[in-house]
Amino acid sequence: MGDNGKVRHQGSSAACRALVLCAAVAVVAPLTAGCGARYVNAPPLAPGTFTVPDASVTRHVVLVSIDGLRPDAIDAFEAPTLQRLAREGSYSLTASTIVPSKTLPSHTSMLTGEPPERHGVLWNTLLAAEAGTTSVPTVFGVARSRGYRTAAFFSKSKFHALQVPGTLDFSQAPRGWWGRWSAERTIDDVERHLTAASPNLLFVHLTDPDRAGHRDGWMSRQYGLAVAVADAALTRLLVAAEAAFGTGRYAVIVTADHGGHGHDHGSDDPRDLTIPWIAWGQGVAGTGEMPGASIRTIDTASTVLWLLGVAEPTDWPGDPVMSAFVSAAE
Repeated sequence: MGDNGKVRHQGSSAACRALVLCAAVAVVAPLTAGCGARYVNAPPLAPGTFTVPDASVTRHVVLVSIDGLRPDAIDAFEAPTLQRLAREGSYSLTASTIVPSKTLPSHTSMLTGEPPERHGVLWNTLLAAEAGTTSVPTVFGVARSRGYRTAAFFSKSKFHALQVPGTLDFSQAPRGWWGRWSAERTIDDVERHLTAASPNLLFVHLTDPDRAGHRDGWMSRQYGLAVAVADAALTRLLVAAEAAFGTGRYAVIVTADHGGHGHDHGSDDPRDLTIPWIAWGQGVAGTGEMPGASIRTIDTASTVLWLLGVAEPTDWPGDPVMSAFVSAAE
């Protein structure tokens, strides 16, 4: 798309006109390329109209969601970068997501600070997501309304519901019924973006563990390999962030939308509901595990805005996880 805020589609138009052909592509290259990409990018903000709030802890927040990552998988499969961030940062392995513990409802809560009964996204399919975008404020929209630049790299086509026009300076998601990008594909795109842009809020979604969990079972050997792939992508992301923002000049939050057991998720089983929550980087207290911390996925959006010095909407029920950080004054 150009600078008029409209959606731009990329890829084979013929393929994307026919769901049958898209399905054929998915059979040949399952759950990878989908039918091209969907970009929703807002016009540039006017220069010189923004001052960093005095209350900000950092000017750059990187929020990473590893789809389907169970907290116990981090040590069980010895994911080195996740282990390092937890060791050097502040973390909880007992944070909780929402019910239903499904990808799109959970991410909508993570990125709007609202529970499902308030944001209304109870579906988890592309068909419903294509009907329109969420009507409640997202963390991207609130941050951008204060002059911050925002970017989001979604790895599943169902995330179209969160590509709200006017809220994201840059966003991308795959298209097609089976649209899903690997962590490697997504990080390739993030690296390219960060060579030319310096977003204040960067969201990156990595989907590999969820795919392996559904196909081979949560905590299976193949699931462990997918966790390793996501961990390697996280390593590359940190290198790119260092180059774009400067060493020690950004904060990272790594979490998940849900866990899983057997070959599925979505229930109120603790293995589905329990997620990791790791803070690392600028302003982080670095106290390691936060025993007894009661962190909910709706607290993530509040924490992101607090780090940027932006007041959250008054009706958000989430709370910033301040115990993970030093104060803005410090």
